[in-house]
Amino acid sequence: MEEQGRNGRAAAAESSVPLLEKKADGVLYVEGCPGCAVDRRKAANPGIPYGTFIYVWTVTLCTALPISSLFPFLYFMIRDLHIAKRTEDIGFYAGFVGASFMFGRCLTSTLWGIAADRIGRKPVVMFGILSVVIFNTLFGLSVTYWMAIATRFLLGALNGLLGPMKAYAIEVCRPEHEPLALSLVSTAWGIGLIIGPALGGYLALPAEKYPNIFSPDSLFGRFPYFLPCLCTSVFAAIVLISCIWMPETLHKHKVSDDGNQSVEALEAHLIDPKEEVGQSNISNTKKSLFKNWPLMSSIIVYCIFSFHDMAYTEVFSLWAESERKYGGLSLSSEDVGQTLAITGASLLVYQLFMYPSIIKVLGPIKSSQIAAVLCIPILFAYPYMTYLSGPGLSIVLNIASVIKNNLGVTIITGTFILQNNAVPQNQRGAANGLAMTGMSFFKAVAPAGAGIVFSWAQKRQHAFFFPGDQMVFFLLNIIELLGLVLTFRPFLAVPEQYERN
Repeated sequence: MEEQGRNGRAAAAESSVPLLEKKADGVLYVEGCPGCAVDRRKAANPGIPYGTFIYVWTVTLCTALPISSLFPFLYFMIRDLHIAKRTEDIGFYAGFVGASFMFGRCLTSTLWGIAADRIGRKPVVMFGILSVVIFNTLFGLSVTYWMAIATRFLLGALNGLLGPMKAYAIEVCRPEHEPLALSLVSTAWGIGLIIGPALGGYLALPAEKYPNIFSPDSLFGRFPYFLPCLCTSVFAAIVLISCIWMPETLHKHKVSDDGNQSVEALEAHLIDPKEEVGQSNISNTKKSLFKNWPLMSSIIVYCIFSFHDMAYTEVFSLWAESERKYGGLSLSSEDVGQTLAITGASLLVYQLFMYPSIIKVLGPIKSSQIAAVLCIPILFAYPYMTYLSGPGLSIVLNIASVIKNNLGVTIITGTFILQNNAVPQNQRGAANGLAMTGMSFFKAVAPAGAGIVFSWAQKRQHAFFFPGDQMVFFLLNIIELLGLVLTFRPFLAVPEQYERN
C-alpha cells in the first residue's frame, strides 16, 4: 500500500509538469501554453502577422479615440454647462475635464500592467474596452460639470489598454518586425488622437449643424455632445466582440527548476535573438524595473514628450476656436475637425510606408532627436497664422498640423522601441504599466496646466514679452527642448542592440 501511494504521488507530480517539446533550434515549447503556441506560429511563419496586427491596431485605436474626441467641443460643452463666469475662464475649467482621464489612468496603470503579467494580456484588454463602452457613453450624457469630471476619471482609471497592447505588439511578431509592430501602436494612437477630435468636431451639436436630420427635441438635441461619444462606444463594442478570438501571448506554465530555467532562457532569446539560449542570465529577468536605467531613462523621455503632445493637443483646439481678438483663429469645430482628419490620414500613410524605412536608417534615437529639432520652428510659427485668412490659412494650418503630428509620433514610437527592448517578456506588462503611470501623470497635468496658461495668456494681449498666445507656444517649445536634451548621453541609456545609434 505504501509503495502504491508513493507511485501515485509520483505519477501526480509527473502529470503536474507540462510537456516540453524541443525543436531543432533549441527552443522549448510547453504544451497547452498560449504563449508557446504564439511562439510556434512565429517560428513557423517568418512573415508579418497581419491578423494579430489588426488586433493591435484596433484595440489601440479604441483606447485613443475617447481621450481626445472631446477637445473640439469641450470649449462649447463648458460654456453650456454654465460653470465658467467669463469667456476667458472657459479654458481654465476645460483643462480639468481633460486632466481627469489621465489622472485616473495614472493611479491604476501600473496595477493593470502587473495584472497583465499575471492573468494575461487578453482579459485586461477586454475589461478596458468594456470600460470605454460604458463610461464614454455616460460622458456624452453629462448634464453637470462634475458628472463630466467623474465619468472621465472612471474611464481613465478602468482603461488599462495601452500598456498591455505595447507588450502584446512585441510578443506577436518576430524581432525583425518589432519596429512595424510598435509603429502600429503609435500610428493607431496618433490617428485616434486625430480622428477622435474629427468625430467630435463634426458630430457635436448635431441639432444645430444638421437641423434637417436631428430635431432640437430629440435625444441628440437634448444631449448635444452624445453623438460623437456614442459612435466611439459602438466602435469599442465591436472591437470588444472581436477580441474574443484574440490570441493570448503570456506564458502560463509552471515547471521544475530545470524546466523553468529553459523556459526563462527562451524568453531571453526572444528579447535578444543574437544571444544563445543557454547563455542567458536568469537573474536578469528578475531585476527591479526601477534599477533598470535603460528602461527608466526612456520612460522619463517618453513622459516629457507625452506632456508636450497632450498640452499641444489641448492648446491647438482652444487656440483655433477662440476669437481673433484673443489671438485665436475663430474657427468652428467643423473646421478644426477637418484639419485633424487630414492630419490623421497623413499619420496612417507616414507610419505604414515611411517610418519603417526611417527607423532602419536612423534608428529610434536619432530619428527622435531630428524630429524634436524640427518641431521647434514649426511651433514658433503658429501664433503668426493669425495674420492669414481664407484658403491661405487653411493650407498653412493643415501643413503645419500634418508635419507637427508626424514628428511627434516619430518621437513617441522611438521611445516605445527602447522601452520594450529594455526588459524581458515577463516584465513587459509591468514595465509598460509603469510607463503608462508616469505618462498618465504628465498627461493629467498637461491639459490642466495648458488650460490655465492659455486662459492667462489671453488676458495679456499687449504684454511686451511674448504677448498673448505667443507665450503659450513659447512654453511648448521649452518643453520640447527639454525632451530633446534628455535624448542625449549621459542621461539616456539604451539597450545594447541600439548602442550604435
